[in-house]
Amino acid sequence: MSEPFRTVGTPRFGGILVVSDHASNRVPADVDLGIGPDLLSQHIAVDIGVAQVGVIMAQRPGIAAFQGNVSRLVCDFNRDEHLPTVVPIASDGHTIPGNALDHAGHEARLARYFRPYHHALAEILDSVPQALILSLHSFTPQLASNDAPRPWHVGVLYNEDDRAARLAIPLLEAEGLCVGDQLPYSGKLLNATMNRHAEAEGRPYLGVEVRQDLIADEAGQIEWAERLSRIANQVALAIS
Repeated sequence: MSEPFRTVGTPRFGGILVVSDHASNRVPADVDLGIGPDLLSQHIAVDIGVAQVGVIMAQRPGIAAFQGNVSRLVCDFNRDEHLPTVVPIASDGHTIPGNALDHAGHEARLARYFRPYHHALAEILDSVPQALILSLHSFTPQLASNDAPRPWHVGVLYNEDDRAARLAIPLLEAEGLCVGDQLPYSGKLLNATMNRHAEAEGRPYLGVEVRQDLIADEAGQIEWAERLSRIANQVALAIS
């Protein structure tokens, strides 16, 4: 484990790597976000449930997990480096006053967290090519800033490369799930990590967003780890 990321299991050639940019709500002791601790358990700070799902998946042969190891409020790895949202000053109606940084402070966050995270992920994918990258996120059933409910059990996101998405969507629907195709938001808008490490390199990937209440407890995490392991393997075999 390093400060910006952790790897669970051993990535294997031709395997599946579960990448979760927002797996942790950890805030280093020397970083003051200026917010109450209650916010760190909410969706603005962490993708609830994905760390545990990734750990369970990584217990299976051929699957490993690569997880962000600081809160997305400290540094959002799933953003383009040049955008100010890499160090967000607000999220879902909450101001993050400790992130109102000058240029030197912003650059220090990039150097300490963002660049090492992406360098390590690139190194794994270059040295141990994967059959499939599973980009695993979770979404809140309802945003505080928008009262519209989000009824989907799971969303499948992609940008230009929809090879895995086209295979996965019917497999997920066959499980009796309400599946969002580019919902609750579009991968054409928010897909930075996969744009960089998958689409730019021609690597097949599957972008998945699970609704947080479905993986908030151990039973749900075990259920979804089994489901996603099985479907990811089916997709990887079909693409290869």
